[in-house]
Amino acid sequence: MRRRKLGSSDLVVSEISLGTWLSYGQGEVRARHVACVRRALDLGINLFDTANVYGWGESEKLLAEALAGVPRDRYLIATKLWGPMNDVDRGLSRDQVFKQIDGSLRRLKTDYVDLYQCHRYDDETPLEETLQALSDVVRQGKVRWLGFSEWPAERVREAAAMAGVERFVSSQPQYSLLWREPEQGIFPLGRELGLGQLAWAPLAQGVLAGRYPPGARFPAGWRGESPAMSVHLREWFSPPVLAAAQAMGPLAAEAGLTAAQFAVAWVLSNPNVTSAIVGASRPEQLADTAAASGANVDPALFRRAETLFADALAETRASQGESRHD
Repeated sequence: MRRRKLGSSDLVVSEISLGTWLSYGQGEVRARHVACVRRALDLGINLFDTANVYGWGESEKLLAEALAGVPRDRYLIATKLWGPMNDVDRGLSRDQVFKQIDGSLRRLKTDYVDLYQCHRYDDETPLEETLQALSDVVRQGKVRWLGFSEWPAERVREAAAMAGVERFVSSQPQYSLLWREPEQGIFPLGRELGLGQLAWAPLAQGVLAGRYPPGARFPAGWRGESPAMSVHLREWFSPPVLAAAQAMGPLAAEAGLTAAQFAVAWVLSNPNVTSAIVGASRPEQLADTAAASGANVDPALFRRAETLFADALAETRASQGESRHD
């Protein structure tokens, strides 16, 4: 497992990180998620990404259980705040920053987190209030470094220009062969401001792994239906896009990779990306994806894949546009 330095911080993170959005539950399900965390350590993965709102604290508790007894310097914990924990606790106010970091530390059973991220921007709280509070928890030793996910560019610039506060060192954007907006947005801004990029959903909720054949029905209750994941999931589940995902299989095979490995390797081939955050419900699934780290792929194969999906998305959008006008 290769590692890369995260932005202007002193954190050196594995190219593959383990996300824990759905890592909670009881019985056999919990045991599998705990096994995934432990397998990740064996594979050289050192960054575990969670959030207070994942399972309303249950994901953080599971991570603490899985990491019990592991020396603290063997892993890095990234957690987040902003989302609603109950009817009143949400957002990035000063009170919430203090309350939520203490809650996360208690659930994670640690004295500090390595990266504390603002899950989204809080329009109801002055930016200066948020940054002053975040700076205080850094100076108290509860947090080492600060990051954000999916913030408006103008707010990122405003934060970077603010005097007397701690700086953000990372951004967590959605990025994949099916979602390339960061290339024209947060990536160039990140280069300017010294931000590392932790890419989430590199497999576009499994579409890029080739799990769904063309013509498959949209799975009932599919986790990808969550509005927090993507506004384009129905578009990604279109016949042209699913056909393109199948057509990527031979390209991946030519590179000696599975489709999932190829898609993650494509994300990692972008020099702006520090790490790709992947999920796993079984240890063997994680072991397969982790092999994307250090993969040596002919750039021409990546370009062919880019064309495949660009054409498929264009066809889908044209078709959907025609449908809306019928």
